[in-house]
Amino acid sequence: MSDVIAAPSIRALAREKGIDLEKLARDLGRTTIAREDLSGGGTAPVQNSHTTYWDVDHAQYGPVTEEPLSRFAQVAAGNLAAANAMIPQVTHHDRADVSAIEALRRELKPEAQARNVKLTALAFQVKALARALREFPRFNSSLTPDGKTLILKDFVHIGIAVDTAHGLMVPVIRDADLKGLWQIGSEITDLATRAQARKVGPDEMGGASMSISNLGGIGGTAFSPIVNPPEVAILGLTRTEVTPVWDGEAFQPVPMVPLDLSYDHRVINGAEAARFVTYLAGLLGDPRRMMI
Repeated sequence: MSDVIAAPSIRALAREKGIDLEKLARDLGRTTIAREDLSGGGTAPVQNSHTTYWDVDHAQYGPVTEEPLSRFAQVAAGNLAAANAMIPQVTHHDRADVSAIEALRRELKPEAQARNVKLTALAFQVKALARALREFPRFNSSLTPDGKTLILKDFVHIGIAVDTAHGLMVPVIRDADLKGLWQIGSEITDLATRAQARKVGPDEMGGASMSISNLGGIGGTAFSPIVNPPEVAILGLTRTEVTPVWDGEAFQPVPMVPLDLSYDHRVINGAEAARFVTYLAGLLGDPRRMMI
């Protein structure tokens, strides 16, 4: 199977021009091919003016070492580059009050220990996102490669980005909208553990309705995650912080989690994104609503 990443229209144009995409990718030193790379025509190498300045002998400035990227990392890098280059992405930022979730987690802690389940905040976030995707079906869709048809999905699968020693992996929780918090919490722990050990199978990857990139355990206040095609949006989460919130009479300390929704502007507009995140924040603020 070819490792070259190129849209169907690019492949068709390459065939018309008689360009060998595999050879072109080798000549360019990368796996992602865009339309402008074919401008040279024929099978001759096409110079990419956008990356020529990267070709630098760094050793002339001081000591260096080389670290080859694994095949896994190279494919992932190619996918990210293609997504960032081809998708008009916008990120909407908001935050949600998680006081009720933290109180419920404390209340359920003895039961969690008895069940031997780690009930993290992420389990609630997965459940809330699944509910939001049912409420806003356009976010649970994919564009066909030609960009002419929107495929609406009647399932809700949530991808969980896991940072591992061998690269980023995104195992998927299937039918998250039909599962309870205990099952979701258990699956998150299981998938994350097996991802670290490279024991997640191909059938447990891909097909997500939307993915979550959670940096809360590391830090940060906001970021702009890259949409993971063929999904049309991705939810980023950073560290929950206690924030002073005015209640009408005084400032109260409230734990707030930042929400960063990146979306494909070809499918979703800004107003839709704002409504989606507002609804999601409402579910996180009142977790009873996500259970109904």
